[in-house]
Amino acid sequence: MLQFESPQAFLFLIAIPLLFIFRKTGIFSKFYFYLPLSDWEGKPFSYKSRSRTFFSFIANFFALAAYILLVTALANPIIRQQEKIYISHGTDIFFVLDTSPSMAARDISLLNVQITRMEAAKLGIKNLVSDEKGASYGLVALASEAACIVPPTNDIDLFLKRLQELEIGDFGEGSAIGIGLSTAIYHLSSSLAPKKCIVLITDGENNAGQIHPETAATLAKDNGISLYTFGIGTKGSVPIEYVNKKTGKSHSGFYESDFASEPLEKIARMADGEYFGIESGAALSEALAKIIKKEDSNQTFQYRANDTDYYADFLIFALIFFAAAWFTKRIILSEIL
Repeated sequence: MLQFESPQAFLFLIAIPLLFIFRKTGIFSKFYFYLPLSDWEGKPFSYKSRSRTFFSFIANFFALAAYILLVTALANPIIRQQEKIYISHGTDIFFVLDTSPSMAARDISLLNVQITRMEAAKLGIKNLVSDEKGASYGLVALASEAACIVPPTNDIDLFLKRLQELEIGDFGEGSAIGIGLSTAIYHLSSSLAPKKCIVLITDGENNAGQIHPETAATLAKDNGISLYTFGIGTKGSVPIEYVNKKTGKSHSGFYESDFASEPLEKIARMADGEYFGIESGAALSEALAKIIKKEDSNQTFQYRANDTDYYADFLIFALIFFAAAWFTKRIILSEIL
């Protein structure tokens, strides 16, 4: 919201109508010296022309605009925004994202466009994190291996940057779901957050790693961590295209998608969570919104005013208009100011 810290400066604008009144009453009338050439029957000298009238109007406009901008600068304009600052810990949410090659399958509909499963997952997470403030977000990437990309943080810009940098095939070609979940549980186990949950987004079954997903689900339950599982993708033959990170070889064709949802449903129930089958961007957004509503925690907060000062901006524009008025008067019209 635009505000002025010194609004009394606008009293200087009274000078504009006063100047107009004084000129109309003849107090500040311009002085003219006529140089007639009629002694030898020539035409009287005419100092006016359409171009001079136009440039004189432009010069006066520039001068008036410069004065108004200068007065506005003296009023010290600022834009004040209220920012909500949370002073208590909110929910810790860890996203465990499958980055195996099958996530490159292009079978998720979004606004009548087919996008890859990875793109849909990234977009859904981004929209949620950008809209929901107060919670802390973490990110684990899994394939044949797993790694914590971002521990729980409320630095949204950092989280989104790391999420965007994540690519298919960064951690191999399998799906070590148990290791991915265990990595997130390790970082959440010591958290003091009032609520903690894990959101697993995958399109396959556990086929790598030494930790079984059910073992990880039990561990989550013991640590008070809710587990939500998303089975993303459609079944059947779907188009796929990706580049193998290790070999640099490009793969394209069709992928037979037919993973079983029962194991994902089971581990979600074991950790007091829920399973969601995701076949569209809208379904993903709805599921994430449902989780946020369920895992919401009461937080104390306060408002902080963030002011952006525009004094220098108005002053610079005032100087520019003053310079334009001087140039028009002195250079174009050859008048002495």
